Amino acid sequence: MRKTAFIGHRLVLKEGVFELLLNETEKQIKAGCLVFTMGTHGEFDRLALSACRVLRKRYPEIRIEVVLTSPASAKSGRYDDVDTVLFDIEELYYKRRIAWSNRRMIDGCDALICYVDEAASRSGAKAALRYAQKRGLSILNLYRAPAPQNV
Repeated sequence: MRKTAFIGHRLVLKEGVFELLLNETEKQIKAGCLVFTMGTHGEFDRLALSACRVLRKRYPEIRIEVVLTSPASAKSGRYDDVDTVLFDIEELYYKRRIAWSNRRMIDGCDALICYVDEAASRSGAKAALRYAQKRGLSILNLYRAPAPQNV
């Protein structure tokens, strides 16, 4: 079963990213991807989750996984309608949990939809993108994709 991960910066500074996410995620569904996975630590993660929830109304067969970095996150109620994943990372320092979880997400995927400024000097999202490139995933970076045109 094909699986796509979403990884991006905490802040999304570009207009039209949600529409791009909807469009590109739907393309993944039409190409046979039924599982989508994302984290919980930034605006891009929230946009990806929202896009998947919208598309699940049209494609109820898709599965959404949210990767948590703390057991307390599961109790919030925000993820009751999706599958949650918590890797064995409790012993890691908080910032390392995110990087480790990103790598584990990528390890189980065929494709990555990301929002990463590749010119950024240091970034967890950039490190995850580099890891996905080394793993040979199909990658679409929405950071450099043109914004949708209003017609």
